[in-house]
Amino acid sequence: MSCASDVAPLTEDIARVATEIRACRICVVSPKGKPLRHEPRPVLRLSSMARLAIAGQAPGTRVHKSGVPFTDPSGVRLRDWMGITDDEFYDVARVAIIPMGFCFPGLDAKGGDLAPRPECAPAWRHRVFVAMPQIELVLAVGQYAHWWHFPGPRQPVTETVRRFAEILSAPLEPGRLRCLPLPHPSWRNSGWLKANPWFAAEVLPRLRSEVRRLIGS
Repeated sequence: MSCASDVAPLTEDIARVATEIRACRICVVSPKGKPLRHEPRPVLRLSSMARLAIAGQAPGTRVHKSGVPFTDPSGVRLRDWMGITDDEFYDVARVAIIPMGFCFPGLDAKGGDLAPRPECAPAWRHRVFVAMPQIELVLAVGQYAHWWHFPGPRQPVTETVRRFAEILSAPLEPGRLRCLPLPHPSWRNSGWLKANPWFAAEVLPRLRSEVRRLIGS
């Protein structure tokens, strides 16, 4: 299994793509299903230099308000997993942040975040990765990132993450990028982490090694 990036032999100007994304209202004017109920506020960090990209889920309520990705408890946990400081994480020359949905999708009846908007990834991910050919590794965070970046039948998060070493070492096919699958760092997943101690013992050391190699000291 390798990581799909939809990279094609084309070129994109990264500044133009970022500008177009920040002006995007496709989930309001041309939605798949019900339109977004609030004004879109895309949150992302594209980079012409970073070799590491984080493919998360979608902004939550706090990030929607701040406009800065991972300014929430999930971000605290993710940075701990990666073994990096806030300054390193938010250095756009080191880390690109490309969620599966750029805008907060809203809340469900139980107060949880809805799934990323279905319009977003098909509209933008191809262009984003074409604009950033220097990316060497994508951290695929959570099931929605897994489903997009790993083609084929959808697998449970546990099964995909458990195969991290196989996924990382798989020969790269044309148009693919190296990926490291991770569970979502939400504190709602604390039970999952306790039930799967191999994640901390096996995945985190490899994650931190890869991150340090790509962002430098």
